[in-house]
Amino acid sequence: MLNPHCNKMTGGAPLLQHRYLLPGGLTLAAWQSAPKAQPDALCLHGWLDNANSFAPLAQQLPSYSLLALDLPGHGWSSHRSPDASYHFLDYVHEVAGLLRQQQWGPVTLIGHSMGGMIASVLAAVHPELVKQLILIDAIGLVVGDASQVVQQLRSASQSRWQSERKQKPLYPDLAAAAKARLQQGDLDLTSAVLLAERGTERLADGYRWRSDLRLRESSMYRLLPEQADQLLRAIECPVVALMAKEGMALMQQARQRFAPCYARLEVIDVAGGHHCHMTEVAVLAEQIEQFLLVS
Repeated sequence: MLNPHCNKMTGGAPLLQHRYLLPGGLTLAAWQSAPKAQPDALCLHGWLDNANSFAPLAQQLPSYSLLALDLPGHGWSSHRSPDASYHFLDYVHEVAGLLRQQQWGPVTLIGHSMGGMIASVLAAVHPELVKQLILIDAIGLVVGDASQVVQQLRSASQSRWQSERKQKPLYPDLAAAAKARLQQGDLDLTSAVLLAERGTERLADGYRWRSDLRLRESSMYRLLPEQADQLLRAIECPVVALMAKEGMALMQQARQRFAPCYARLEVIDVAGGHHCHMTEVAVLAEQIEQFLLVS
């Protein structure tokens, strides 16, 4: 577990904290598990998580330098400007911008859930930047139906108006904030605390999650299935998908729909739920190491 007071893994070496200023003004925060000019893998977390979702993996893979990023609006990274919103296609541009800025590439990308979708589109659009993809309970992309465009826009507009009136809840202590996170996924308490350590801020009268409330707004638009197919077919690098046996039904449906689109896909079923990389870490680390060894 991450110790927030000394930025160390329990029983391990210090985590190296980084901040990267992108040309557009966003600051991306990250930690690196071991010093190396180019990390062995860049890790992209899922929706409403943060870099600490990869802390258990880093502890299990001490021979490798993992760099885990906080995506904008999450963890210690900055939020988008007040007139902006969040869409995962913007994340693709920002992660690609970071890779170019730091002159990293090609790199191994490890992506969980939404992070896996970001990694997939990045590999399709910028193949020169990506060596291989390791997807954790993430195959394919979230798509929309062309017949639902009006309803999608209507729902998104209503969602934005409602978001403007919302306020973040305040929790008396870190444990209470972690327990609230348990209501939004298949995490265990240890994993929720780990996310809360990086994902909350301490105020005079309690704790509050740092994540931008706008992350919960409905998307204004979604890719159509034909667009998603085209992107996934453009991925040239090797792809391994570690799919949770007790994961989300949405991911299993996406597996059936999109797996044929990948030219070089290997699917491995692993124990656990959607956050299996936190709750079944030894199993995931063993699988991931096999691919890092040949990278």
